Amino acid sequence: MAPNRRVKRVAASQPGFMTLNTSIKPEDLVSNRRKRINKNKKKNWNKHIDVNDVEDFLEDVRLQERTTGGLISDKSDESLFFLDAGDKKAATQTVVEPTGRRKASRPLKVDLILKNNSLVPVPKDILAYQLPNAKKLRNVAKKAEQLAAIGKVPKKHRPPTKVDGPTKTTAADAPNNPTRDFYDIWGQETKETRDPWYLRQTGKAPVKRGWKWNEKSSLLPAVEIIAPGGSYNPDFFSHQALLLKAHEVEVKKEKEENKIIKQLAYDKDDRATEESIFQEQVEGLEEEDYDANDFNSACTLGILNLVEKKTEKQRKKERVQKIKEQRRLASRYKTGQQQQLFQLRSIKVSLRQREQRTKERQTQRRANQEAEKYRPRRLGKLKFTAQDLEVQLTNELTGSLRTLKPEGSVLKDRFKSLQKRNLIEPRERAKFKRRLKIKYVEKRSFREIT
Repeated sequence: MAPNRRVKRVAASQPGFMTLNTSIKPEDLVSNRRKRINKNKKKNWNKHIDVNDVEDFLEDVRLQERTTGGLISDKSDESLFFLDAGDKKAATQTVVEPTGRRKASRPLKVDLILKNNSLVPVPKDILAYQLPNAKKLRNVAKKAEQLAAIGKVPKKHRPPTKVDGPTKTTAADAPNNPTRDFYDIWGQETKETRDPWYLRQTGKAPVKRGWKWNEKSSLLPAVEIIAPGGSYNPDFFSHQALLLKAHEVEVKKEKEENKIIKQLAYDKDDRATEESIFQEQVEGLEEEDYDANDFNSACTLGILNLVEKKTEKQRKKERVQKIKEQRRLASRYKTGQQQQLFQLRSIKVSLRQREQRTKERQTQRRANQEAEKYRPRRLGKLKFTAQDLEVQLTNELTGSLRTLKPEGSVLKDRFKSLQKRNLIEPRERAKFKRRLKIKYVEKRSFREIT
């Protein structure tokens, strides 16, 4: 039995052992070993440090401030102690009622509950002493002092001039005048009732639109009338004229396509081969080697010609030649000016012709500008392409609207019209690119049928 008891005692002494006895507390089973705590970290300050003595001291200070209005140690004896004379009747205040009876004035219980018993003064309201835009007002006052020092008055305090002054309402425009003109609310021009001087000062005056905004982007009509040949029952000659116009458009497209094909075409005989590629790579290597060898040999033999230094006689001769050339040019220029005196008539004719050419170019430039208003401009990276002509062949014509085959789309026609009138830029349909491939799966019901 003794060994078993020893084993039980050893097991009970372990920190993780729990007994069936309810009288033993879990705190008693915890080891008395001191836990290591890192007090340098802030998260362990309030968790593992006892600050009850500090909290008690601060609570005592707050209690003294609420009851006495400050610390008791700082108070004088006269404020803390008083002499009780024992005269309760004199200390009690009484109120005399109209009936003649005297009744002691006691505060109500509600007032005593709601009464503030704390002697701590109310905190100062900082917002009550702050002014909105205080920094801005200080800067304005400082600037006003600087202007006053140099003898200037701020613009805000200047009297309004006659030009910028407010307009006075006359008796004819007064709202209580029965003979004033009636205002048409459906009129084109809106009448401004506010003072223009006030609008200029406050910046609420409407911004004037530039003359460019009032011009139309294009002079083309919104809805273009189709040619007579596009009717459901057109005249023979009108229909043939429309067919000829459509034929010319198709011929022009075919020419452009053939031009691109011709530019991209090449002669098969001129195609590069391996032999021609190798010949181009090695071409010119022998000449470069020969030139390099000649230069090296010339340097070694010392047969390169050195620049000879000019003598004093040669320099003097060059100086005299330079002076003679300058005198010759000056005399030639003077002779040319004298000759121009006899060419005044021809000069006037040439000036007249130049002015005439300038006027013709200006007229042509104005004509081109007017013609540009009837043509679509380049607004984006894409160029405007006209819509295909909606025309029917001779065998497709019907003399009745019931059997007429519709051509084109109204929505596409309006979209092209906006592009042609420079209201929107030419666009093309966005290309849809599928991110995932389509997987075809054969259903079981279909598989059973097949």
